[in-house]
Amino acid sequence: MLNSDGLADWVKTYLPAQLLGDVPELSSVSGDAGFREYFRINCQPSAVVAYAPPEHENNPGFVAISLALGRAGVHTPRVYAVDYEHGYILQEDLGQQLYLDLLNDQSVDSLYEYAETTLLKIQQTSADKSVFPEYSADLLNDEMGLFPQWFVGELLGHSLSTVERHMLGSLFDALVDNALAQPQVVVHRDFHSRNLLMLADKDVGVIDFQDAVLGPCTYDLASLLRDCYVRWPEALVRRRVSGFLQQSQAEGLVDSDLAEHQYQRWFDLMGLQRHIKVLGIFSRLYLRDGKSTYLGDLPL
Repeated sequence: MLNSDGLADWVKTYLPAQLLGDVPELSSVSGDAGFREYFRINCQPSAVVAYAPPEHENNPGFVAISLALGRAGVHTPRVYAVDYEHGYILQEDLGQQLYLDLLNDQSVDSLYEYAETTLLKIQQTSADKSVFPEYSADLLNDEMGLFPQWFVGELLGHSLSTVERHMLGSLFDALVDNALAQPQVVVHRDFHSRNLLMLADKDVGVIDFQDAVLGPCTYDLASLLRDCYVRWPEALVRRRVSGFLQQSQAEGLVDSDLAEHQYQRWFDLMGLQRHIKVLGIFSRLYLRDGKSTYLGDLPL
């Protein structure tokens, strides 16, 4: 459990000297779908401290991933100090200009161009298996297994028949095969409008990357364009997928002779795997963790 006084004392000890200001005060910032809690510090420039319970969160992995992405040119929050024992992480504040609040019909293309440039940097990050575990068949299946358990069984109260279980099993096998058939790159694993921020210099701030893995090349693109929180016309999605394929080919991330229809199919099936997983996760967040706001996102 968070000791707020202990966290505040730790911040006072480790706040960088260049962040001048009065005695720092902490104000709560919206958390995420995990166990982390965030607090903004009233220093200049402002900073953020996270409480990430070490019994639930892999904080050494978070720092290692942040450093690896940073070396690839991805703007993740700079880490100033870490207390692994208590789960405190003092880091740069990337502001509050979330993509979700900025996206509209006029801004979508320019914002997604910036995001896709950042995504190329993520995919070009060194594939160090000591930092990024593999997105294995077992992990992919475990994710989709949340759907029959939490969405179908717990939320809807429906007991699957033997035929239905076999149907889902065949589908899950096909989706796993699709994921493993793709070129494997570094995958953020939650690359969408609530985890991207527009910075003052038109750079893109990237957060919530602690679950990054080595996995299928279309996964993050599906997260971005098949966002859980915003829907775009199909023509726009197809156009952007095609454009990203061309950029990926130019950077040598996929074969130059890869057919567009193959890439589009990888993308579609990857989006299906992700949304099956998300239906289970959002249901669990409500039923197990009491986070009811995610129910409003289930229809999309």
